[in-house]
Amino acid sequence: MQRKARKAYVPGAAVLLVALAAGCSSGGGTDGTATDAKAGGPTVSAAAPGKYRTLREPCGSVPRSTLKTLLPGIATLPKDQQEKAYQGTPAVTYDTDRRVGCSWKSDSPDESYQLSVDVERVVSYDPTVSDADQAQEIYAKKQDTAHLPSPSTSPAPDASNTTTPPASGAAGGSTALTGAAPGAVSGSASGSASASVTDSPSSSTPPGGPEEESDDLEPRRLDGLGDVAFLNDVLGGSGSTVQSRKVSVVFRTSNVIVTIGYTEQPGRVGEVPDRKELQEKARGLAKTLAGQFNE
Repeated sequence: MQRKARKAYVPGAAVLLVALAAGCSSGGGTDGTATDAKAGGPTVSAAAPGKYRTLREPCGSVPRSTLKTLLPGIATLPKDQQEKAYQGTPAVTYDTDRRVGCSWKSDSPDESYQLSVDVERVVSYDPTVSDADQAQEIYAKKQDTAHLPSPSTSPAPDASNTTTPPASGAAGGSTALTGAAPGAVSGSASGSASASVTDSPSSSTPPGGPEEESDDLEPRRLDGLGDVAFLNDVLGGSGSTVQSRKVSVVFRTSNVIVTIGYTEQPGRVGEVPDRKELQEKARGLAKTLAGQFNE
């Protein structure tokens, strides 16, 4: 009996295997080829670059009028020496697009002043970390090094010492934070030693009085200056030697960190530089420089 010829066919399972093999060859594999986005493969986005790509020339960034205020001794020099003193001394750097600086000084029989400006443009070499985030990390280390006092608030009033207002009066307000601005802290080395010990507990210090002024002059974080900022105030020397005071203002705007140093040294032993005046001048310069980044 003649055998029947067997029909040639491909089983359904074999067809499925062929289709799967074809699909695998068109997608990503272990050879480093890109994974099809439809397959839900992970994607890594590069961090945003810094806002600033170059830096201004620092010696010319400080207005002549500001230098005259911060360095009064220059005005007493001969004309040719005045011009050189106002020009400042550029810092030695190897890449002026990454870091620049300038310094000035003035000497007189009554006092000596030194001013420095350092500007650093931070670039992150980690593709997952933005330039601004890297700059913030560097700024935070500078702030930690300054050992700023921690912000504090006034304690809640003792209910036993609170005077009950008349029934017809308005309700009492909420307790305000100590200090005129966020970040201001209480307590001062200079203190309010001039306050009279005979003052009654109910007497209040007028605005701008010793206690309020003392709080505002402590090393502290600053608001309204760049993205973040702080001020440090260090008094050097002792009562038996000439004392100098250095005020530093550091602020970050995007991926740039600016550090200002302003120092006064009196010419006589026993004199102490006016911290309020130094701080106001240093903060004024900081605001001028911060404004230039928005031009």
